[in-house]
Amino acid sequence: MQRLKVLKRVQVDESPTEIPKYDVAEDEEGNPSEALGHQNDDGEDNGGMRNSNVTEDQEPFMGVKVRRKASFRREYKGDYIDVRSNPYLMKILQKQGDKEVLFADKVLKFTASGKMKRRILMITDFAIYIVDPEADALKRRIALAAVERMCLSELSDNFFAIIIPTEYDVFMASTRKTEIVTVLVEATKSASNYELEVCFSNSFEYNATAEFVKEVQFEEVEGGVKTRILKK
Repeated sequence: MQRLKVLKRVQVDESPTEIPKYDVAEDEEGNPSEALGHQNDDGEDNGGMRNSNVTEDQEPFMGVKVRRKASFRREYKGDYIDVRSNPYLMKILQKQGDKEVLFADKVLKFTASGKMKRRILMITDFAIYIVDPEADALKRRIALAAVERMCLSELSDNFFAIIIPTEYDVFMASTRKTEIVTVLVEATKSASNYELEVCFSNSFEYNATAEFVKEVQFEEVEGGVKTRILKK
């Protein structure tokens, strides 16, 4: 995997401020779900179920189109949401003592029930943060040292899983998946002096909760990639 240097990092101001309230390691939905399918470029079902949770603004995350070669030469920006301009995010970082924001952007997070939730994903020099942008609530903080590996398909989709053996895993979708993987590999190596394992497979499992396992299957079809999320 080619590694590219992150071009922009946000320095966190250490001045004292009010500490925000948040809930840690929240299991948002605990019920099993059915398989998830994708559409092709013409809006037709590729053999899986049409997910009613996908809104129009979420469609670009869903990996329905094969990426063009130009996307691999995209310049990495790091902070896509201007963390400095968000008082709540700054309060979180100041409370935790993180020094640098290596990546920040809006992503889709999949709950245990298969629902998709819009979240802010922040990666710092010490941890991963998952924030609810609508409620200004920190849903989860994951220390970089707790991350064992990342799982991705071998195809051109936008999905990835972050595997955390001591807790439960995270399954997300982002159009900036390659940058997220690169940043996490480099940040983990800097923080813990070991290289994060990145596994590529068109079928992998992840723990949606501490005791609930799901399998993700990927299949290349005409016009894109079909993805299914199955109960185990």
